[in-house]
Amino acid sequence: MTDQRTARLPQFFLTPGGPCPYLPGRVERKVFARLTGTLAQQLNEALTHSGFRRSQMIAYRPACDGCSACVSVRIVVNEFAPSRSHRRILSRNRSVVRCEVRPEATREQFALLRTYLDSRHAGGGMSDMGLFDFVAMVEETPVDTHMVEYRHQTADGAHDVLLACALTDVLRDGLSMVYSFYHPGEIARSLGTHMILEHVEEAKRRGLPYVYLGYWIEGSDKMGYKSRFRPIEALRSEGWTRL
Repeated sequence: MTDQRTARLPQFFLTPGGPCPYLPGRVERKVFARLTGTLAQQLNEALTHSGFRRSQMIAYRPACDGCSACVSVRIVVNEFAPSRSHRRILSRNRSVVRCEVRPEATREQFALLRTYLDSRHAGGGMSDMGLFDFVAMVEETPVDTHMVEYRHQTADGAHDVLLACALTDVLRDGLSMVYSFYHPGEIARSLGTHMILEHVEEAKRRGLPYVYLGYWIEGSDKMGYKSRFRPIEALRSEGWTRL
């Protein structure tokens, strides 16, 4: 007879090696586990605390030979104080309204994603994402998640333009930003930074201590912005420590 506790343990798998998207000349491998069943939420939380990220019904973490450059980071919400630059960004986006919606993909969201990918990540790993891929990314989830839409609204309600979106998981101890995208033509708004600042405020409102930002790589231009949200903690071999 199978022990029920043993049956609940996740199985981990290792992907084949491939080109690293962040460090030229490096080989990337990932270890992953499926998030299924009634314990998917608990498993996702435990794995997030151990440095994993979620994509649909999979939790993954880099497992590259001889390289540990990818480091999980999280903002310490109660100690975070926006910088002068952050305050200017918040001021510029006073007309941007946050709306939390169910994880149900829309064509409006997908059109914004395509504009973002074509402008900012042409030729990248997600550059060929189609509508059905986007639906799967948003809707195939066994955990507590939602989409946050950011819209520009005028006082008279004449304009209601979707500017940005963030797919976000809710954990016991924080919000985990799974994937975000925004209109590349709104450079002055710094929408990527604005979404993070807004998630910090939302986590504070909910009484949650952290905002999980995924991976940071020292020296990577693509990820350097994450280190500007201090205090921030990084997951090292000794546990979560200040970066």
